[in-house]
Amino acid sequence: MGHSQNRVRTLWARIRQHPLARVGPGLITGVADDDPSGIATYSQAGAQFGLGMLWTMPLAFPLMSAIQSMCGRIGRVTGKGLAANIKDAFPPSVLKGAVLLLLTANILNIAADVAAMGEVAELVTGVDRHLMTACFVILTLALQIFVPYHRYVAFLKWLTLSLLAYAAVLFTVHVPWSQVLLQTIRPTFTPNAAAAAVVIGVFGTTISPYLFFWQASEEVENMQAGVAVPSLLREPSAAPAELRRIGWDTWSGMLYSDITAYFIILATALTLHAAGITNIDTAAQAASALRPLAGNFAFELFAVGILGVGLVGVPVLAGSGAYAMSEAMGWRYGLERKVAEARGFYAVIAVSVMAGVVIQYSPISPMKALFWSSVINGVVAVPLMAIIIVLVSKKSVMGAFTASRPIVILGWIATALMGAAAVRMFVPD
Repeated sequence: MGHSQNRVRTLWARIRQHPLARVGPGLITGVADDDPSGIATYSQAGAQFGLGMLWTMPLAFPLMSAIQSMCGRIGRVTGKGLAANIKDAFPPSVLKGAVLLLLTANILNIAADVAAMGEVAELVTGVDRHLMTACFVILTLALQIFVPYHRYVAFLKWLTLSLLAYAAVLFTVHVPWSQVLLQTIRPTFTPNAAAAAVVIGVFGTTISPYLFFWQASEEVENMQAGVAVPSLLREPSAAPAELRRIGWDTWSGMLYSDITAYFIILATALTLHAAGITNIDTAAQAASALRPLAGNFAFELFAVGILGVGLVGVPVLAGSGAYAMSEAMGWRYGLERKVAEARGFYAVIAVSVMAGVVIQYSPISPMKALFWSSVINGVVAVPLMAIIIVLVSKKSVMGAFTASRPIVILGWIATALMGAAAVRMFVPD
């Protein structure tokens, strides 16, 4: 018994010392960005428009990185999450609106995510999808409630490797790289309302409200883990190294996410769209359609990827809403705290995740819900991005550590682009 315990301790020590374990919130945020709703949206983009939507990912990369780096900066500089900073800097109506929009989008997103995970798990294991969904709900709740964050986060980081499955799919099909490059630089598609809906869906799942709140709060969580670390406003000497870390961590995490999204669009364009499958109705269809087109291996990779990133994305979705609600209400919060110490925080997580069970008993297609949750995220993100840019530019909030002008400009470009796509989506052709 003692020997086996020592082996477990040794294995755990090696995991904690691995370079992946030292990566910060940026990597997990990036992978959570490609949750099942993201995979559904990118799959729909590739199936419906073929190579014509590849251009969205190179454009999205600097924009998503700029916004997320602002969120990480806000958390580390002030020592407070995004909702707490909004509470201090804006009228109560702004805070209430932001939290309400976030929770609404998150609950729909979680519901669709776990339903899609259950559906795909049924394909892989043959076990009933409702039972598998219930298992995923119990697993994610148990990990968040009973496992301390500093241990739980290590599992999340290793699950980020599941995104590599989508790059592997491309090895099962022929890729016309010259045509791919040309379509990435000079796309051919008609900018109508349908295209605008897909664009806002792609950007909405790439630049999502829950990621804003999560990354800011995880910077605070990391500061409070173990020996409490003061905010940069209180300890400015640490700023150069910490802001470099946030920049590197965020931009590399977003690059990993962005490349994966590009691969998903490309893989479905070369398989589903090429075979005339332009509409994805269910998560099962997205994975199953690959089997005759690219073989069992591609199908299995695609399915396993959905399950892996779902286990990362659902806790991030639930956690971001719980952080925002707790900061707004003045509750004690944090994944390092026990349930008795933060009842409201964990109640929000439980309610949000349990809502995931509802959708599988409704007539709504999980894949359609996934796609439209991304569209809703895209619309909701616009006012939240404007708030973030104002916050990170305020010296009264950030002191000497306001965001640089290039980052702010990228943030406003992202806000304007998503706002324009949202408006175009509702304008009839």
